[in-house]
Amino acid sequence: MKGLFKHKPRTPADIVRQTRDILAYVDRSSSYSTDLRGDVRREEKMVELAKNMRELKTILYGNSEAEPVAEACAQLTQEFFKENTLRLFIICLPKLNLETRKDATQVVANLQRQQVQSRLIASDYLENNTDLLDILIVGYDNAEMALHYGAMLRECIRHQCVARYVLESPEMKRFFEYIQLPNFDIAADAAATFKELLTRHKSTVAEFLSTNYDWFFAEYNSKLLESENYMTRRQAVKLLGDMLLDRSNSRVMTTYVSSRDNLRILMNLLRESSKSIQIEAFHVFKLFAANQNKPADIVSILVANRSKLLRLFADFKPDKEDEQFEADKAQVVREIAALEPKDLA
Repeated sequence: MKGLFKHKPRTPADIVRQTRDILAYVDRSSSYSTDLRGDVRREEKMVELAKNMRELKTILYGNSEAEPVAEACAQLTQEFFKENTLRLFIICLPKLNLETRKDATQVVANLQRQQVQSRLIASDYLENNTDLLDILIVGYDNAEMALHYGAMLRECIRHQCVARYVLESPEMKRFFEYIQLPNFDIAADAAATFKELLTRHKSTVAEFLSTNYDWFFAEYNSKLLESENYMTRRQAVKLLGDMLLDRSNSRVMTTYVSSRDNLRILMNLLRESSKSIQIEAFHVFKLFAANQNKPADIVSILVANRSKLLRLFADFKPDKEDEQFEADKAQVVREIAALEPKDLA
């Protein structure tokens, strides 16, 4: 007889629905009550929510005993992007305890990769709910939530429509401040998101940089490359090289290496005491030297500083032997040595 009263196992869709109901309750209870201590019903709900989050994470990631089951993942994903589940995850995240937050963050991150009938339905959902992306971006303002929201945002950027929205959003300018926040962990997380935005989707990035060249590089130069913070300068010059050396950004690169102000900044970076910054700066500087259509003022600066540059490069080498670097350096030295003042004409 006992078998008649066994609970029917919950399906992945059931767990999502119950989780959604609990989050809705948490959201409502937080809205109408300022003091939630001693709220027994709410505490019970939070315990149930923590259990659900662990179950959702296990379905999506598997565990030491079993791999994820594709059908279960698809059921979970389909139910998750119905109604407002993701919205509730994001807006309720600050109201959860740390372990539940971590689980929720991992669930949201994983769902960005889950396909249902060969479609990334997370992408469609986010394209229709872009205000959630604004919440994730400004999450960097909240020290307690920054790393959770940052991890979610980076996974969402896997979708081209999301990357395009963030790049074109007024909130994009906030990253120049976030990267320099005094909290190292948050600043590093923001820098990782910034890099993802500017390197993942080649055609979208090329279009963004071309359309927004003036303000973007004005901010990039003054706030990042000329920052007083060593790590900010180092990361910025490395990312700049990654962007300009990418073939999809060839038009932007040509514009960048035609500017005397940009050349001045890179030559200052070449003089840094940090070998790492010097090496990364060289990878950008070589583009100025290799440009076969150098503007007259670029030629003038290189000629005026030729002896200093050649002396610098004479002893210039990375810590580990690098044949490609040596070949690039030799080419740069030849280009600079061959320049003539008459090229100014």
